[in-house]
Amino acid sequence: MERMESKGCRRRRQNGGLVTMPFIFANEACEKLAVVGFNSNMISYLTTQLHMPLTKAANTLTNFGGTSSLTPLLGAFMADAYAGRFWTITVASIIYQIGMTSLTLSAILPHLRPPPCKLGEQVCQEADTRQLAILYASLLLGALGSGGIRPCVVAFGADQFDETDPKQTTKTWRYFNWYYFVMGVSILVAVTVLVYIQDTIGWGWGLGIPTIAMFFSIIAFIGGYPLYRNLDPAGSPFTRLLQVSVAAFRKRKLAMVSDPELLYQNDELDAPISIGGKLLHTIHMKFLDKAAIVVEEDNFKQGQAPNLWRLNTVHRVEELKSIIRMGPIWAAGILLITAYAQQNTFSLQQAKSMDRHLTKSFQIPAASMSVFTMTSMLTTIAFYDRILVPVARKFTGLERGISFLHRMGIGFVISIFATLVAGFVEIKRKHVASAHGLINSHQPIPIPVFWLVPQYCLHGIAEAFMSIGHLEFFYDQAPESMRSSAMALFWTAISVGNYASTLLVTLVHKFSAGSDGSNWLPDDNLNKGKLEYFYWLITLLQVANLIYYLFCAKMYTFKPIQVHNKEISDSKESGVELANKV
Repeated sequence: MERMESKGCRRRRQNGGLVTMPFIFANEACEKLAVVGFNSNMISYLTTQLHMPLTKAANTLTNFGGTSSLTPLLGAFMADAYAGRFWTITVASIIYQIGMTSLTLSAILPHLRPPPCKLGEQVCQEADTRQLAILYASLLLGALGSGGIRPCVVAFGADQFDETDPKQTTKTWRYFNWYYFVMGVSILVAVTVLVYIQDTIGWGWGLGIPTIAMFFSIIAFIGGYPLYRNLDPAGSPFTRLLQVSVAAFRKRKLAMVSDPELLYQNDELDAPISIGGKLLHTIHMKFLDKAAIVVEEDNFKQGQAPNLWRLNTVHRVEELKSIIRMGPIWAAGILLITAYAQQNTFSLQQAKSMDRHLTKSFQIPAASMSVFTMTSMLTTIAFYDRILVPVARKFTGLERGISFLHRMGIGFVISIFATLVAGFVEIKRKHVASAHGLINSHQPIPIPVFWLVPQYCLHGIAEAFMSIGHLEFFYDQAPESMRSSAMALFWTAISVGNYASTLLVTLVHKFSAGSDGSNWLPDDNLNKGKLEYFYWLITLLQVANLIYYLFCAKMYTFKPIQVHNKEISDSKESGVELANKV
């Protein structure tokens, strides 16, 4: 961790850099391998191994998913406020390991699951209370562990690169590409190799392999401790935000000072939360600036820390402003996840109704169509990092080629085309079904499943642009002491996007129902519906969302930060340069 020595800006030698990446990526890869390998086929485990009714199994996984989407907020809070990112990841990984181990043991040991169904038996024996307790405890431990890993790993990895150091050659924008590439490869392995092992070899190996991998990743991650650049926690960020809000509300009737230089500043007080640089005053949201106006009632004495519920520094006020400014951009990412979520629902149903044969004896599993999404995403990341960035850099002069806001905008545009194309493919699918008299049938339609490849690939390309841009945005624009919390916002956007998909499907199903039993999204036969209308509705919503995003991006104010120039500080007592991070 960088530390200020006396009042100057001299800093001690720090670790970090590329040498730490294998340890960090190993942890993330194994966590994703376990999570995705677990989630993608868990409905089969619950119904075939524990003999759960389908509705109960679906609700169990839904509840688990909902819990998992909330725990990153808890993990991020613990990392930023008390434990730091390294120890949060370590403890969370151990908790996750315990959950995976207990689940694997329940799949291996016969007395921890109900007996297999007997031949000819229609109703199988369900798991008893003890067996279900082990399942639920394992799921809860998995959700808690995942909540500590998800928001912290990506921020901890980015912490290893200090862009204020001119000698630092690797930039954080490149790290985010690597991070997402590693994550994508892990997901690809999970939905192919692990699912195949679970279906053909057995659940003991299917769950055991990621469990063993997770164990070794924890050992590797802890082994890299001497090399890491560890930033100490700086107290609860939520408390600081609340203190600024309360102080501003208390002074709401005060007139604003004529000169921002008169607002309260205290570099010594802010030192633990401004190691990378001090946030400078901005002219927006002036009502919050009142929290930094010194009045007689504050009982402020020079040299003493103020009562932060009455008086705050400019830096702390700007922290709150930064979080508020990020809100609209965060919200814009929700609808892309809503569009992306259709791959696991209606696109999957489309694939099931089409000809999936590669040979006479082998056909592609419908769930494996997501391979095209992951492959296109990985290809796009490699193309972006190796070709697009160097070319764009010549025109823009930016080290990262294009800004993260531009990158997100490109992702939004491509996602619009993904759902637009999906609607036309559905028309083609139903046209072939009608030509062969299969509209009222559940038989496979003689149209190759590869007609769906364009929409799957477009979603993958859109994710490579938008999701990584979203990650860059949260890390770069969040106050440095709140970066784990910012990463939690990324995962929360994914959660809200999935919930928005559920709400949209429910509303469309309800309001598109006709008196004759027709529906855009029928329950029994997709051929009778109007799925293309649903896709185009999402397309229109995404167009409106793009307009909203462009307005937000145009109005967005990048956080102004005064960073310490290490080249200067190596030769002088102190020095600063003004940076406006783009």
